[in-house]
Amino acid sequence: MNQQTLKGNWNELKGKIREQWGNLTDDEVSKTQGNLEQVVGLIQRKTGDSREKIEAFFDDATSAGASIVERVKNSAQDLASSVSDTTQEYANQAMEMAKSGYEQTQEYVKKRPVESLSVCFGVGLITGVVVGLALRSR
Repeated sequence: MNQQTLKGNWNELKGKIREQWGNLTDDEVSKTQGNLEQVVGLIQRKTGDSREKIEAFFDDATSAGASIVERVKNSAQDLASSVSDTTQEYANQAMEMAKSGYEQTQEYVKKRPVESLSVCFGVGLITGVVVGLALRSR
């Protein structure tokens, strides 16, 4: 365990220290401000435990925290990959549907050109009237 790891996990470790050594107060633990030497010294003074035992506790506690972070990171990556795959699948489906609709429209226009032209004219006329009325009301 190094000082940087201890500082990075300090808030989580304070709780674990209090669980392991219940006779330490929050004030005592907080006063060490994550300084490894001070924490180990405090625990030795208050409990009489050996430095090796205390350091082994910190190694276990920080490696467990690191493994949790690693698992969360891996889960997030898996989820992002899954979302990406699903999004790609839906995009492909939408593209296929649009392509199919375009082909159906082409076929309809080829079979019924006069009706298609009439529909387009009617839609254009109605759109023009609506836009004209909207602009006129302003």
